[in-house]
Amino acid sequence: MTRRLTTRGEKQAERMAKWLDRQLPEGSRIFVSPYLRTEQTAATLERKFKLYPELKPEASASELLKLVGWPTAKGTVLLVGHQPQLGQLVSELMGWPEADCAIRKGAVWWLRNRERDGVNQTAVVTVLSPDLI
Repeated sequence: MTRRLTTRGEKQAERMAKWLDRQLPEGSRIFVSPYLRTEQTAATLERKFKLYPELKPEASASELLKLVGWPTAKGTVLLVGHQPQLGQLVSELMGWPEADCAIRKGAVWWLRNRERDGVNQTAVVTVLSPDLI
């Protein structure tokens, strides 16, 4: 809970924040785990965010989906959280069977809900690692 970002982690967060600031629409809701490292990461965005105790590492994917109102909530949501919970969330949204998706530290997975022929689908918009920016 009190571990700080490393120097490398700070640099990665800053690079990703610059990219996200160009991509995220105004009014995006930013949900952040109350752990120090995630709070430091979110602070690099220089946008308003809220800490959610529900984003603790042991939270289930279904608890996170309920928290953000997926798939019916309107607008863009950014989650700043932990592994393996974020990987489990991606796996559930993509319909992958009981698998954890490995998500690198500092990476962004941008997912979008869409309806096609009356069926909700999860579309991957982009996956980006801070090492690629």
